[in-house]
Amino acid sequence: MDTQRLIMFVVFSFSILMLWDAWQKEQHPQPAQTTPTTVASSQNGVPVPNASVSAPHAVAAPDPTQHIASGQRIKVHTDALYVEIDTIGGDIRRLELLKHHSDEDKSKNFVLFSDQKPNTYIAQSGLIGDILPNHKTIYSSQGSDFSMAAGAKELKLKLSTPATGGVQVDKIFTFYRDSYLVDVEYQIRNSSGNSISPHAYYQLVRDDSASKGDSMFISTYAGPAIYTDQQKFQKVAFSDIEKGKATFQKQSNDGWVAMLQHYFVSAWLPHNGLAREFYTKPMGDKLYAAGVILPVGTIAPGASGVISVPLYAGPQEQENLSKLAPGLDLTVDYGWLTIIAAPLYWVLSKIQSLVNNWGVAIILLTVLIKLAFYPLAAKSYRSMAHMRVLGPKLQKLKEHYGDDRQRLHQAMMELYKTEKVNPLGGCLPVIVQIPVFIALYWVLLASVEIRHAPFALWIQDLSAADPYYVLPIIMGITMIIQTKLNPTPPDPIQAKVMMVMPFAFSIFFFFFPAGLVLYWVVNNVLSIAQQWQITRKMEQMHAAKGHGKS
Repeated sequence: MDTQRLIMFVVFSFSILMLWDAWQKEQHPQPAQTTPTTVASSQNGVPVPNASVSAPHAVAAPDPTQHIASGQRIKVHTDALYVEIDTIGGDIRRLELLKHHSDEDKSKNFVLFSDQKPNTYIAQSGLIGDILPNHKTIYSSQGSDFSMAAGAKELKLKLSTPATGGVQVDKIFTFYRDSYLVDVEYQIRNSSGNSISPHAYYQLVRDDSASKGDSMFISTYAGPAIYTDQQKFQKVAFSDIEKGKATFQKQSNDGWVAMLQHYFVSAWLPHNGLAREFYTKPMGDKLYAAGVILPVGTIAPGASGVISVPLYAGPQEQENLSKLAPGLDLTVDYGWLTIIAAPLYWVLSKIQSLVNNWGVAIILLTVLIKLAFYPLAAKSYRSMAHMRVLGPKLQKLKEHYGDDRQRLHQAMMELYKTEKVNPLGGCLPVIVQIPVFIALYWVLLASVEIRHAPFALWIQDLSAADPYYVLPIIMGITMIIQTKLNPTPPDPIQAKVMMVMPFAFSIFFFFFPAGLVLYWVVNNVLSIAQQWQITRKMEQMHAAKGHGKS
């Protein structure tokens, strides 16, 4: 098998696997089932989470036939976020990212949280205890529309509940300038005659819909993830939650819980050192919750208690995520090739900071990768060029031995031995490069920085498909040229397949992000130049050798 065929085979196989996985998800979605649960009841009959080791049963399941109830909406405007908070539970029911545009309409903001079907996705929190407010409690506010003042660094919004049993609770949201962080704080004043030891829960509720921006050709993970220092980053699939098979570290003194989708993430980030209990739960109506329970501590009569947990809801900007919490940058998931992909992204981002254009950065990174693998590629192309030179002799052997495959094979091996050619000599160097190619694929696919990033001319979004299919067509042409430079396979059926594959790949890449296709085009052009130069030298050497013999 020569180098070009090996590359095309591996890439084609990888693409088919992605297509099959996406098709399976589209054609066979997980059925939603309501799982019986054990919950505690408040004094007004509202089910609330339990602080116990049975964390998967910690969140109350609403009636599957009813959607999430709504009350009055409180609107909050900052320079980075537009947020709507419902007076029922103080839930964050809508969250728009003002610096990111919608995939469907770039004149609109990207909506991360929404309580409207489909694509339900909200942030909830509450306290555990019969007289304490939870995500079903009705709060009051001094206003309904708040905006961050010019020059102000933060904006606070306070929600209050009537004192119940001598306990008064305020829920305070703190928004920051140029930030996707929101602190959610509970201030508890105990005016009763008894000590209380409340717990707080913070959860993300989402349906099982695919990531926005995904297609049947590109599928990325959407669902919960939990991080602890001991077990590190763990994805928890919706299907496992539904079946009760979700496995993760439930008790810890550190870590966070998140909800992932393509390019964006939301995460509750409790401060390390405080005991916590993680949980996931099916809630019916195709909704799932992932959250964390934390102790507030004992509050004596006449005393107050406070607990605050930051919520991050925004883009997966790797440099910023790593500063917010340990391991949060792992939400940009490159899978098993992270060890290669992470350095590639670092180099790509450094190049972009110099040229200020992600398309140019992709081109320059491709050049650097080709230079790094030049010795291996040169060895591969020399082997292919030598095989190409032997093409006429191999054809004569085929004509001489006809259908006698055993004798033909023996004769070919003798020819390879005489000419000191290894027919598989071009394969190993390419196998070494394949993980780098795939890792770069995931870098370009997962980096939110490339989302809606313009390149030049008609390419105004490197994360979207080329609107005029120019790059895929150019890529197909380069693949045809590469096929012509390769030695012709002795098997006529294989030769026909190799001629058809460039056209099939071109059509397949019609649906791929322009940034990925740009990488392949540049890589192919550089490979053609390198292969043509080496092949030309080998043919000249062979011609000179043959002329000397004559």
